[in-house]
Amino acid sequence: MIRVIKPRDDGLSEILANRALDLEQVDEQVKEIIKTVRTGGDDGLCAVTARLDGVEIVPGDLLVSQAEIKEAYQAVNKEFLSALRQAAENIKNFHRRQLRNSWFEPRPEGVTLGQLITPLHRVGIYVPGGKASYPSSVLMNALPATVAGVKEIVMVTPPGKDGSVNPYTLVAASEAGIAEIYRVGGAQAIAALAYGTETIPGVEKITGPGNIYVTAAKRQVFGTVDIDMLAGPSEVLIIADGAARPDFVAADMLAQAEHDEMASAILVTNDTKLAEMVKNELAQQIVKISRREIAEKSIIERGAIIITEAMENCIQIANAYAPEHLELQVLEPYRWLGGIRNAGAVFIGAFSPEPVGDYFAGPNHVLPTGGTAKFFSPLNVDTFMKKTSLIDYSMQALCTDGRQIMALAATEGLDAHAKAVGIRLEQRETGQGQDGGSLK
Repeated sequence: MIRVIKPRDDGLSEILANRALDLEQVDEQVKEIIKTVRTGGDDGLCAVTARLDGVEIVPGDLLVSQAEIKEAYQAVNKEFLSALRQAAENIKNFHRRQLRNSWFEPRPEGVTLGQLITPLHRVGIYVPGGKASYPSSVLMNALPATVAGVKEIVMVTPPGKDGSVNPYTLVAASEAGIAEIYRVGGAQAIAALAYGTETIPGVEKITGPGNIYVTAAKRQVFGTVDIDMLAGPSEVLIIADGAARPDFVAADMLAQAEHDEMASAILVTNDTKLAEMVKNELAQQIVKISRREIAEKSIIERGAIIITEAMENCIQIANAYAPEHLELQVLEPYRWLGGIRNAGAVFIGAFSPEPVGDYFAGPNHVLPTGGTAKFFSPLNVDTFMKKTSLIDYSMQALCTDGRQIMALAATEGLDAHAKAVGIRLEQRETGQGQDGGSLK
């Protein structure tokens, strides 16, 4: 049921090529949706939602009411609420460690350089919805923004066919301190966040995963607003040796495969016997899960077991693949950790399965996919911060450095740049300041 790629087989290149998300196939449709919302405001937003999602909403009902949020608390169980609150605390504690301060560096010659680090003012988070409930996505997107100091956090999420929002999602939003929640999803929600409507004021940045239409919309509005990343199908790559338990490995692969048919679960091992046992475990375990049909399609079409000759080869494959989630189920994980260059998150040892990070441990589960872990980082506090450079030169410092600055400007043919410095040096030489006073 799952591909087994043996040493010297050319299967990795096919796996790498098969993970690309083809946004072009929906670009024109998404472009039209964005145009409708941008020009039509609330009416355009509701019209698109009715046409594409089959949900009739009037502008006055876009905003989720406080009464609905109170009702949501009555619909969730105490065990969920307790777990959610502990997960929220773990996430906040982890992200507080990421906070950085503004800094200033005075220099003896009369120069002060520095950097202001300030939070964004208003951000929007997209949370998948409809029939599904993703309270963990609410926490992972909202809490780093809260820790960063963002004043206004707005959430959009697709409603069910009856126009209601999942109560677990609403409770998670309330616990995360989100004051604005709008019942709208898809590319039209991204357009509303980017350009604003009569009901939904625009934001400065959009974060959160969605389907191919949401991802394409985020790409199209980038530049008008900032975005976190272009999220593709979820994926896990597990490096395991002969010491790994095959039932653990198979369970973790299926935990990934049940996300959706496009998800990828890959085992890379230097142990042929383990590979065979994991293959057998997959066959036994997959018949017992509720999302069997989805998991089977994922495992057959996008899963793989890659057998290598040595652990060093496993590390090389992992770095080439740059997985969203990387599990090190090996005897000495910290021995090999230093060789990992590209991964969204690394799960170390037999008792750190991916769901620990997805829900509870504290590190963010919004991770780079599709090989973008080679250059992207997980969602973090810096995602919601901006940096402003500070330059303060004294007269003496400009006189010291001015000729060198002018030489560089002249090399680039920018004589007005050179003049902006030179005019100040001339005044220094003539001894006249802006007010006619002495510069000497």
